[in-house]
Amino acid sequence: MGVKNLNSLLQRNSQLYQDIPFKDRKLVVDGMNLAYHLYFTANLDQNHGGEYQAYQAQVQAFFTALADCGIKPYVVIDGSLATSDIKLQTIMERTKQKVRKAHDAALTGRKKDILPILIRLVFDQTLSDMNVPLAKCIGEADCELAALASEWRCPVLSKDSDFFIFNLPAGLLHLDHFRWDEVQMSGGSSYIPCKQYTTSRFCTFFNITCQLLPVFASLAGNDYINLREVRWAQFLPAGRQEETSWTAGLEGLLIWLTRFKTTEEALTAAMALPGMSQQALTEVRRAMLEYQLPRSFLRGFFSEGTVPSLPPEMTGAPDWFRTRMVRGDLGSNVLDVLKHRNPTAGTQVERSDLQSSNLTSQPIRQVYYGLLLGQGGDGVMEVQRVGQDIVVIKVQPVVQGAAQTLRLDSLPQADPAVRLQVCLETLGVQEETLEGVPAPLRLPVAVTCYWLRMASPEPDLMLLKALLMVMVQGELNRREVFDTDWQGNTIHTIQPLDCDVAHSFNQWQACLKNASELNLLLCMPLPKPHFAWAMLVCPWSAAVTAVTTFSPLASVLLFSL
Repeated sequence: MGVKNLNSLLQRNSQLYQDIPFKDRKLVVDGMNLAYHLYFTANLDQNHGGEYQAYQAQVQAFFTALADCGIKPYVVIDGSLATSDIKLQTIMERTKQKVRKAHDAALTGRKKDILPILIRLVFDQTLSDMNVPLAKCIGEADCELAALASEWRCPVLSKDSDFFIFNLPAGLLHLDHFRWDEVQMSGGSSYIPCKQYTTSRFCTFFNITCQLLPVFASLAGNDYINLREVRWAQFLPAGRQEETSWTAGLEGLLIWLTRFKTTEEALTAAMALPGMSQQALTEVRRAMLEYQLPRSFLRGFFSEGTVPSLPPEMTGAPDWFRTRMVRGDLGSNVLDVLKHRNPTAGTQVERSDLQSSNLTSQPIRQVYYGLLLGQGGDGVMEVQRVGQDIVVIKVQPVVQGAAQTLRLDSLPQADPAVRLQVCLETLGVQEETLEGVPAPLRLPVAVTCYWLRMASPEPDLMLLKALLMVMVQGELNRREVFDTDWQGNTIHTIQPLDCDVAHSFNQWQACLKNASELNLLLCMPLPKPHFAWAMLVCPWSAAVTAVTTFSPLASVLLFSL
């Protein structure tokens, strides 16, 4: 959920953190926070399609540093987002803000914190290659992260402000203060310098009882509650009551809470405040429930491999599906499709007067939805961009061709040739087309065939050659056939994009992402690509090289297309 401006309040009161050396312990990691943090703090490209190989190296370096210090990480990522009307509206508003930032980034070349859409695939694949334990929640991950850390009595690594509220025995290690790239030595062992936060330290500093923290967080407002009519700054000391800083309201609320010892005392008094309604108080009580820690359902999964049960609305999901879902092996939005039928499409840096790059890959998603849900019904309500607006569009699942012989409950046992046929039929590719193509490149090449046929406007031949050169170069580097200065090539520019090239490439990336998720659901009839190496550098940066240095393997791939 997040508590608005709470991070800023902690920054203003840095004494709430305690410097500690961290080593030789379990660590529960907020996977989504970490994935974003590592990309954005590495100063990697955001506007030209992403620097996936450099990002993979950053992720590897992070978990290598933990291993060097005897730290055992357990990574937990979000599953399906909750979809009450209020939360769905918040999700749509966030997406709209992201679309505006993406449009501005396309026009100005400035970074606007838009994460390239294949980052999750690279992150998950890198952790799998390194044997880092990872699990996907059924819903949002915050409560499960807190529950697991509480039972293991170890810290959570995150920058989410909700972890300032959960009463965790070992507290929070804030990502911004976790200096994993500055490993130090003491007594012959390595440790990571970091800052620890605990709720006891917070409550002592602000003179409130710990049981009032959920009241504080809920009255302060979060992603889904906005008590704009309650002016908490009125409780600041005289002389500060007109203060309009981001943290003034939080400080005033904390001062007001010092009057009370119990939750009910505070809520009864809140009801008497100007601007508070019975409906708002009901929402506050509901929000407070989010901070009651359940029993961890992932503890058994991490310790013994026990797969947790599914919520009632998903009781029909087969066991094989449940296991792979919790392992994070089925794509990022599978739960949004199954539980609520309202997935949100990814946002890429592109001009908003162009059609959404996600439209090109919609037929792939329709087959994906068909395998999950069957044909017919009310369809899937996709959250999509139309211009700078965010709308909900009904997309019908499609079950046709070889897919008609498959059932979700028996997909792993289905004939591999049939599963491959479904994948290739969806992409419009014949199996013989991929003969001679290296295994990790078969899916990207098949996607490129689909993209050439479906993209609008028709892709330029220069971009096609550049794409093939990038894929070939990445595969050769992965095999360590030869060294090249393409590896680690970083693009840093504040120049506006070639928006037509960007839009065309965005369509290709959306197709690769959706085709990869379909391939995962079909239990990988095509080998999983090495995503970081398949997109070693941004294609248009390689366009000149693609024309003057076209390798034999790239020529074979071009001929197959």
